[in-house]
Amino acid sequence: MERLGTGIGWRPEIADAVERMPGIDWVETVAENVCPGHLPESLVRLRERGVTVVPHGVSLGLGGADRPDEARLAALAECAGALGSPLVTEHIAFVRAAGPLTASRTLEAGHLLPVPRTRDALDILCENIRIAQDALPVPLAVENIAALISWPGEEMTEGQFLYDLADRTGVRLLIDVANLHTNHVNRGEDPARALDELPVEAIAYVHVAGGFERDGVWHDSHAHPVPQPVLDILADLASRATPPGVLLERDENFPEPDELERELSAIRQTVEKARTGSAGHAGADEPTGDTGPGRSAGGVGPGSGRGDDGDGDASARERLALAQAALLSCLVAGTPVPEGFDRVRLGVQARALAAKRAGVVAKVAPELPVILGEAYRQVFLDYAQSRPMTRGYRRDALDFAEHLLRAGLPEDAGARRRLRDWWVERSGPTPPSRHPAARLARATRRVLLRH
Repeated sequence: MERLGTGIGWRPEIADAVERMPGIDWVETVAENVCPGHLPESLVRLRERGVTVVPHGVSLGLGGADRPDEARLAALAECAGALGSPLVTEHIAFVRAAGPLTASRTLEAGHLLPVPRTRDALDILCENIRIAQDALPVPLAVENIAALISWPGEEMTEGQFLYDLADRTGVRLLIDVANLHTNHVNRGEDPARALDELPVEAIAYVHVAGGFERDGVWHDSHAHPVPQPVLDILADLASRATPPGVLLERDENFPEPDELERELSAIRQTVEKARTGSAGHAGADEPTGDTGPGRSAGGVGPGSGRGDDGDGDASARERLALAQAALLSCLVAGTPVPEGFDRVRLGVQARALAAKRAGVVAKVAPELPVILGEAYRQVFLDYAQSRPMTRGYRRDALDFAEHLLRAGLPEDAGARRRLRDWWVERSGPTPPSRHPAARLARATRRVLLRH
């Protein structure tokens, strides 16, 4: 696996700071935020300097019951090509549910939700990953996620699930040590056991991030400093095998550049100290050959685990579709709690999803909080209780505005007029035009909203 070194998540808010930071070997960017034909100038400059850029996808939903969407795969492949990336990454998660397999409208989570660690779900995930691998021009690595909730009736630990996944597909692993810490706090899972069980030789790189604990629940916020327990897990991993790359993630609440540089320095020192401490022991830089309990020697590669999975069992896809639809519907539409789930934890997750949805809509449509003022957040949360997201955040912002206008809101006439103008301007297929026909179409939409 290519040695990446030490990197940081590239975000527009810190683009200038990232370009000036010393010792940045590579960066990772959210794939869905990159237009291959119009790359951000900062990424272009980094590429010209020889800095590797890796696209990190968040919307494929490889752990869902449906096969990966061809258009999303094509977009990810195009992004990798435009950036000259050596690999692309995604998540072991589902992000939408229902749809054709359940003869119902597709629901969007707007978040990464955990896949049940069952044989059925693993079979489907393996097949979905093979489809993605065939469509991508470079190797794929998949990330373990953080979760607030656990599925009832799981058949494997996280480490066993990841080992079998890599063994059967040859996919590389993106190990997020912050997510291992999150699952330790929230689900009582031992990070050391997960590291014992997963194939370190399959690791493409490692994520490190911060979060916070509230009422006994750890929130993987990517908006807080990296805590010591996360660095301890990184040290444990690095003592087993030197990771090809380590990357600091920060998505919000960006600190001053010198604070980010201190965190990067702490990450480098943690890895180096772990390497030094394990010097002389087998496995400090290469796999030891210890296959672990129940494993066969021979390494990780396509087809080296269970037999040919074919196209996946259609009935297994239907069962998973129904289970995921029931869970997501409970979280975003207030339907009954599925049997076996922790009702309290589902409530925490539902509130977290709604809060995230309100926050992301405010980012993709920053005019809405300005127009609605301090009332925005509560009004949006009230709206979200009975109207789940079905087509992504940008469409969600438009649907929210249309809902308010049809209800005669906001009560202030000036604010309502500004909201109407905003909705009309953005709801059409093209930007506003001075052409008479376009003005007529916009006027027609205004009339419709008045009735």
